[in-house]
Amino acid sequence: MKILHTSDWHLGRTLHGTDMHEHQRAFVDHLVELVQEHEVAAVLISGDVYDRAIPAVETVRVLEDALGRLSRLTTVIITPGNHDSAVRLGFGADLMRDSVRILASVPDLDRPVILDDGAVQVAVYGLPYLDPETARAVLLDEAGERPARSHEGVIGAAMRRVTDDLATRGAVRSIVMAHAFVVGGEPSDSERDLSVGGVQSVPSGVFGGVDYVALGHLHGPQVVPVPGSATVARYSGSPLAYSFSERSHRKSTVLLELAPDGPPSVTLLDAPVPRRLTEIRGELSHVLSSQTDAHLDDWVKITVTDPTYPPDMHALVRARFPHVLHLTHEPIAGERSGAAPVVTEAMQPTRVAADFVKFVTSSPASEVELEVIQQAYDAVRAAAVKADR
Repeated sequence: MKILHTSDWHLGRTLHGTDMHEHQRAFVDHLVELVQEHEVAAVLISGDVYDRAIPAVETVRVLEDALGRLSRLTTVIITPGNHDSAVRLGFGADLMRDSVRILASVPDLDRPVILDDGAVQVAVYGLPYLDPETARAVLLDEAGERPARSHEGVIGAAMRRVTDDLATRGAVRSIVMAHAFVVGGEPSDSERDLSVGGVQSVPSGVFGGVDYVALGHLHGPQVVPVPGSATVARYSGSPLAYSFSERSHRKSTVLLELAPDGPPSVTLLDAPVPRRLTEIRGELSHVLSSQTDAHLDDWVKITVTDPTYPPDMHALVRARFPHVLHLTHEPIAGERSGAAPVVTEAMQPTRVAADFVKFVTSSPASEVELEVIQQAYDAVRAAAVKADR
């Protein structure tokens, strides 16, 4: 049986203010093609389908289109992440067609979706993002005790329910969809911290006992070892880069294959790349030189390191790089003090202005600049005297 594992679509998210809906639609087109090409039995989306709990109308329409097209070809199984609202994403779950399954209920997380192609039967369990404070009130043990107030505590309790149910099902392969920061995973800058409500990380060992764990939350595709177990756990990663820290990621979708027995087979299928992400650092002459020609069509983050602020820096850079997303001036390390000058009431205003020029440009104010500062100060004083008359 072939299954596609993806996560962290973050529909509605921007990249440094750039609207990503067009590129998110392109990924949906790509996913539909993969479903047709590989004849998959299901598409698993492990959380953070939306970027926020209350998405914009256009964002909802992107998901509506995606689910409509995919569900005509295969079964789609979704679990909410920490960005999604489980209630809003799960609204109408019981009204959906059989080929759209939204697993957003904590009390029902041990009730799997059963996939059966005649040769292999797979039980897919969905763990919605489990907020420790609220989930522990539901995930009581047989003695009525609550699990620890942490992600490890509530996910451990959830997995005990999953493995108990799995033990009653005989010869069936198993998948758990979970949205969490599992120890051993490598984060990037664009994931939201999960520490609110308890300890943020979860040891991978809590997922032992199932065949495959379809993880969501971390945006880089990666395997997470599960010690002492044959369980394969991996993050699919986000289909698009949402920060420059992800510029080296190989964005992809996981093609998972399960036979009646034996370890799962995993293949990464590359996702379309709308534009490369590139960081350029150096003096303005380097940034504008032919050495950066290969990056003119990239999304770029540029740091200009000239000792003083170059005239017309923004205009020159934006004229050369039409897709610049982040532009800053940072003089070469060591030439600027790490802290701004201390200002007191006793200091002359002209000195404060001169110190500010030195802090910003990493060079003392020139004679011309000092003269301009003095002229400006004298003009303000003269205007104040005139106003008092």
